[in-house]
Amino acid sequence: MKAAVYANPGPPSVLTYVDMPDPVCGPDQVLIAVEAISIEGGDLINRRAAAQASPWIVGYAAAGTIVAIGDNVSGRAVGQRVTAFDMQGSHAELWSVPASRTWRVPDGLGMAEAAALPISFSTAHHCLITKGGLRQAETVVVQAAAGGVGLAAVQIAHAAGARVIAIAGGRERQARLMELGASHVIDRVQKDVVDEALRLTGGKGADLVIDPVGSTLQASLSALAPEGRLVFVGNAGGGGLAVDLWQPMQNNQTLHGVFMGTLFERPDVSGTVDALLEAARDKRLAVVIDRTFPLSDVAEAHDHAETAKPLGRVVMIP
Repeated sequence: MKAAVYANPGPPSVLTYVDMPDPVCGPDQVLIAVEAISIEGGDLINRRAAAQASPWIVGYAAAGTIVAIGDNVSGRAVGQRVTAFDMQGSHAELWSVPASRTWRVPDGLGMAEAAALPISFSTAHHCLITKGGLRQAETVVVQAAAGGVGLAAVQIAHAAGARVIAIAGGRERQARLMELGASHVIDRVQKDVVDEALRLTGGKGADLVIDPVGSTLQASLSALAPEGRLVFVGNAGGGGLAVDLWQPMQNNQTLHGVFMGTLFERPDVSGTVDALLEAARDKRLAVVIDRTFPLSDVAEAHDHAETAKPLGRVVMIP
């Protein structure tokens, strides 16, 4: 099979498109003929910094058709369309993954959307609802709202009846975020995010802040109301995660950290993915795809995802 691999971490140019042995389908796994690959934030972070066994096949997320199932697998069959998550291997024509980390793709939902949904939308739902405890009529600030998790969070928060303040630069992004349910969009380039968030909340601050960036944590705390909740997930900004905890202690604020990689096999999380896939099929949620590349152009695709500030996910097709 063809696959995208790297031997040493670094910029997108370390990726090469090569022939690799077909993966073996283990007893608890399914083998997927990949049809669409979503480039996730973790893919970029790992490729930049993580030394792996060489050659390493990149990738957390993809969707395709099952072509083989392991002896211990039930509830899956050859010919089913599925989307999947695993810690590596999605950037390839074939992908062997645990059956417990796959979800049926509903009829009527495209494979690109199916590939891009599980990580970003389940992360947003877990941050907002499970950890954030979002309630109707509360105000939520979403950092990096034009990214995959941010776009999902804006829609899920709006559907829950919240007032959504999205943080994003650029008119196209701002207009799209308003279409998806944001009540206000703060241009992080033109405005001071904290000052504007406080102005929009009458000086109170937000009840909940979702921060997938990391380097914006101190600003997120400053935009948070007393007794408010901050949920931080990932580190898309690539910087340190150190914050001054004196401020949230004085304000009786709650901080929740989220790492989804260990949660996908939990029944509540897995069931949420199924429900989100159905919502996307029914057009109640929009999975925004910025651009599609052939897998053979993997270095260009990673560069676009990393430097072009895409609106939504970048997808590759084997």
